[in-house]
Amino acid sequence: MLTSAKSHINFDKKNLDDRILIQLYKNMLKPRLIEEKMLILIRQGKVSKWFSGIGQEAIAVGVTMALQTNEYILPMHRNLGVFTTRNIPLHRLFSQWQGKANGFTKGRDRSFHFGTQDYHIVGMISHLGPQLGVADGIALASKLQNKGQVTAVFTGEGGTSEGDFHEALNVAAVWQLPVIFCIENNGYGLSTPTSEQYHCKDLADRGKGYGIDSFVFDGNNILEVYSKVLKLAESIRKRPRPILIEFKTFRMRGHEEASGTKYVPNELLAEWEIKDPINNYRNYLLNLGILTTAQDEELHQTIKAEIDEALQVAGAEDNITPNESVELNDVYKPFNYEQIDPKSGSENIRFIDAVSQGLKQSMQRHADLVIMGQDIAEYGGVFKITEGFVEAFGRERVRNTPICESAIVETAMGLSIAGMKAVMEMQFADFVSSGFNPIVNYLAKSHYRWNENADVVIRMPCGAGVAAGPFHSQTNEAWFTKTPGLKVVYPAFPYDAKGLLATAINDPNPVMYFEHKALYRSIRQDVPTDYFTIPFGKASLLKEGDDITIISYGAGVHWALNTLANNVDVSADLIDLRTLQPLDTDAIYKSVKKTGRAIILQEDSMFGGIASDLSALIMENCFEYLDAPVKRVASMETPIPFINQLEDQYLAKGKFESALKKLLAY
Repeated sequence: MLTSAKSHINFDKKNLDDRILIQLYKNMLKPRLIEEKMLILIRQGKVSKWFSGIGQEAIAVGVTMALQTNEYILPMHRNLGVFTTRNIPLHRLFSQWQGKANGFTKGRDRSFHFGTQDYHIVGMISHLGPQLGVADGIALASKLQNKGQVTAVFTGEGGTSEGDFHEALNVAAVWQLPVIFCIENNGYGLSTPTSEQYHCKDLADRGKGYGIDSFVFDGNNILEVYSKVLKLAESIRKRPRPILIEFKTFRMRGHEEASGTKYVPNELLAEWEIKDPINNYRNYLLNLGILTTAQDEELHQTIKAEIDEALQVAGAEDNITPNESVELNDVYKPFNYEQIDPKSGSENIRFIDAVSQGLKQSMQRHADLVIMGQDIAEYGGVFKITEGFVEAFGRERVRNTPICESAIVETAMGLSIAGMKAVMEMQFADFVSSGFNPIVNYLAKSHYRWNENADVVIRMPCGAGVAAGPFHSQTNEAWFTKTPGLKVVYPAFPYDAKGLLATAINDPNPVMYFEHKALYRSIRQDVPTDYFTIPFGKASLLKEGDDITIISYGAGVHWALNTLANNVDVSADLIDLRTLQPLDTDAIYKSVKKTGRAIILQEDSMFGGIASDLSALIMENCFEYLDAPVKRVASMETPIPFINQLEDQYLAKGKFESALKKLLAY
């Protein structure tokens, strides 16, 4: 090797000692040598896919070394240096990339789509944006618990176009969260150059609009990255606030190996090859006499031997044997339900009061519980459920949020990763569409993917009957009952609303908790004043009869009760499901086998609703007991109209009685 080659990067070691200078080099060299090995393995078919970070090592290594080992980092798929600098055993990384059980996802997800609490790393998902808001949540937990810690999160220049990026920056700025947002601007989003991605000079300029201090660093200069991030991190620990850093760098290989680099001009590749962060830094150390060619050669051989040994360990590991029970059991974190019965008397309260009581008593029971939502603080929420909560628990735990549903779902996930609990109120269930991605792709899948639960409850004020129109009236539970990893709760009575909410908050898994707005102030019931719980997956048998089984939930239960009150000659089992996931199929099958007839009533429109699945389950499991076809009754196949006349026509409520009588007469 050359001992006096020129460095094309202006390095300044300042007051860094030789030990740090050498460690920076070692930590960059290791991921480079691993990548060179991976490029061979991918050609041999031993690794299915690879996202190369060659040329970008200085960013991952510099940022990681600047942070403390107990501070969270949320990397991307080109940040191998984060994982190796945190000293994750190489054989486990290789097992992960080969889909072996000793990896971090048990073969369920690939490459860097994983996290590990042992090393305070939270991996990405393919949608990129959600991890930015998750970093907000982790940083919020640090701030609430006075840990004095920094959270660093990575994205590419392409990811800065996503709404999640802007939402996360805004939340971090408003709440002054200790987050370092790291943009790796490597020139291309897959094949799309930066000139077609944004129109500002520097992406760091975007921080100005949110009141965030922003910087542009040379992402290939390891000394600049390390020393400047180190200084910023120390400052943020003392004075929590977000920082935005744009690292200028380049991607020397394809988006992933299969895509190649034909779309990149050769002269551009040559220009950046001269700026290679490792070659330049090696020459700098050689010229200073801090590193010798013999030491460098020995270091290469040592790392290569470590790689080969780890590959042998991973290669000797058996391939995963599919096991259906293992897969199903890992969708949810085990929940040891605790039955808590009330000790004192009851009071007659409305549905809305029961929700408020359940939430308040859970706040008292769980000191680490934070609730978030639009207008929930001093205003008490649009339905006044959290009225008085700020006075009782303070603004740190009762948090008004900007209008950014996606980032707040992600923040709730971050709180969970940091060991806290979160309840988020969707102001209306309809607005969940703006936070849909992190719910179904992050919260729902995390435990199955890398054993990380989402201790999050999302409250969903829903339903028609209050003339609120297409954007404030949906009952969209079917969007979530089909998503493995979510639990779905839908009470019809105040007693159930309070007890099931307590259970939802105790449950370490993500829960979609539906509250029908039309029931808030119209339904009253005697409810224990004490804290109590109700188990999930246990339906309530409200009426017993022999002629027919009626299955419903939410407002539909009350429509069925009114119909039965007007038809006293009908002898029916009326089942209130209470929870839709998990579902009490035993109660359903037992009743249908007794009555021989089943009718399912839902407020949602027919096609794709949960009634369809219930009907199929009954047909598959109770067919020989049926004396008539299973009947579904649902609302019209239109959006929900505003004016009362049209809303009444839309709802299943007016169709149920005739359908019930027709089925009885079959």
